[in-house]
Amino acid sequence: RYQRRVRGSMTSSKPISTLDPKPDIQYVHFTEEKQMRPIMALMEQELSEPYCIYTYRYFINNWPKLCWMAMDGDQCVGAVVCKLDEHKGKSLRGYIAMLAVQKEYRKLGLGTNLVVKAIETMKELNGEEVILETEITNHAALNLYQNLGFLKDKRLLRYYLNGVDAFRLKLWLTKKEDLELDEYD
Repeated sequence: RYQRRVRGSMTSSKPISTLDPKPDIQYVHFTEEKQMRPIMALMEQELSEPYCIYTYRYFINNWPKLCWMAMDGDQCVGAVVCKLDEHKGKSLRGYIAMLAVQKEYRKLGLGTNLVVKAIETMKELNGEEVILETEITNHAALNLYQNLGFLKDKRLLRYYLNGVDAFRLKLWLTKKEDLELDEYD
């Protein structure tokens, strides 16, 4: 949770308040195989892009702490699926692969809370930046990510199967000055 954004970065250690739309929503990360099916069902219902079970297994089994779910009782009503790995042999880069919230739970802050939890976990694991792609027509997603400090990095033509372009968005988790100092150490 971060309060200050500096040119597309979340470098402050000051927490921002996450929204608490309903007191009975619990945020949990992936811990067991039986959680896979509800995540897959949610993504298949809410996302425009289809994914096979191997895609889910790749992300969730390799980075279970970067898969967060919003639970209303025993129902998965939101989820974010991410990874964190080495980028160009120099730094750890996070990637937000999927984010979905059931329609009736939208506009309550669940998506923001899920992304913030994933980013906090990436920071704890020494991540330095986070990237993602989203459809240029998905204004809700663009607003969510830009409100968290993500910047448009590039436009990807006909990126999705439906022919829609995407924006690659990027968020720096460390100050640029910190990265430059590290290069000379």
